[in-house]
Amino acid sequence: MKKFDPISNGLSVALVICILSALTFDSSVGVWLIFSFGSSALILFVFHDSEFAKAKNVFFGHLVSAIVGILFNQYIGISAISLGLSVGICVTLMMYLKIVHPPAAANPLIVLFADASYDFILFPVISGSIVLIVISSFINRTVLGR
Repeated sequence: MKKFDPISNGLSVALVICILSALTFDSSVGVWLIFSFGSSALILFVFHDSEFAKAKNVFFGHLVSAIVGILFNQYIGISAISLGLSVGICVTLMMYLKIVHPPAAANPLIVLFADASYDFILFPVISGSIVLIVISSFINRTVLGR
């Protein structure tokens, strides 16, 4: 580990979350940030070489798990069983589809507790994931030289 890695990684995570937050607060389009993106940002900068940090894993892991959460929310509702099953199913699907991204396993919980609907897929899941991937890729490659 290089001497300034913790600082550069922390600043990079802060920057990407600040951008998603600013888009959420200052945009009339919709929400760009969900809680699981904080963990995603950590993985994208601290564990940037891992399988979990691949763009396809980040994007599709968040997408699949949010869809699972929405389907549970729409057709079953929130309960101890639906919370557990929705996370278990999203983990199983991510593994079978080879798109494992650990922070995405929180999405069904976020969706069910927020009582989110299908709109949640576009904003914040797809839009936020794309911003997260693009900015972290830019910072990792051009600023941090990874």
